[in-house]
Amino acid sequence: MIIDAHTHLWKAQQGKIDGRDVFSVDNGKSNFGGEIRQMMPPFMTDGENTVERFVANMDYAGVSGAIITQEEIDGNQDSYLLSAKGKYPNRLKICSLYEENKSFRVDGFDGIKICAGRLPTQDLTKHYKVFEQADKNGKFISIDLADGDTQTGSLFEIIQQFPNLKIAIGHFGMVTRNGWTDQIKLARNKNVYIESGGITWLFNNEFYPYPSAIKAIKEAIDICGIDKLMWGSDYPRTMVEITYKMSFDFILKSKDLTETEKEKILFENAKTFYAFTDLTECEKIKNMLED
Repeated sequence: MIIDAHTHLWKAQQGKIDGRDVFSVDNGKSNFGGEIRQMMPPFMTDGENTVERFVANMDYAGVSGAIITQEEIDGNQDSYLLSAKGKYPNRLKICSLYEENKSFRVDGFDGIKICAGRLPTQDLTKHYKVFEQADKNGKFISIDLADGDTQTGSLFEIIQQFPNLKIAIGHFGMVTRNGWTDQIKLARNKNVYIESGGITWLFNNEFYPYPSAIKAIKEAIDICGIDKLMWGSDYPRTMVEITYKMSFDFILKSKDLTETEKEKILFENAKTFYAFTDLTECEKIKNMLED
């Protein structure tokens, strides 16, 4: 089985980038702070990134479970994610969105998402309350850090204060940026893991089968161990260049990773971290290109 540790959903995109509006227009495009960008595949014509479409992709690709994280550029999707979890309670884990100087929700959610690199106050010790509440209520933290070591020091202080708090660092430490290994090193701590959401975006110029991404995964294994790494797709934004299956197929087909390493990255580590208990294997459906 496979678990996707980094995805996004929205019924209506209504976020901000550097104080400017982000919203869907047509044919999968969005107004991204005044610039028109292809946010989703063009066949998603209505601008809705719904749970039904995502689960259909999961079923076809053979992905049994997923974590629905959030991003400030999409706007707060708490209400929609609660409804999505209600439809697929065994397959989805959902995150509420933490926004600086705003209240955040805990009840009904599995975790809390912090877009740390976008916070006006970059020192994470100044956001003590959100980590405290997650720890107190048994929720995990999904966090995307600023590039390099900008926030690793303050996150390490948080880790020391809450050693039992589960923290998943996203975007594989912003692997193509200088200092990315400083983020990976944080996973040497007991309950800190790394997820690869966006790794195909970060290596998009190289494109499938992303040999440099595989090389980075091998380097991360040497730094923090295979048991701390999880695959994530960053659906749907990465789907503008590749299919959903391609976002993990480069790992499955790699000759530089062992079968045990693939199983841990694609399933076992996420199952442990996110505490999935009732997942089932997806039915294999042959497509029209297969014999």
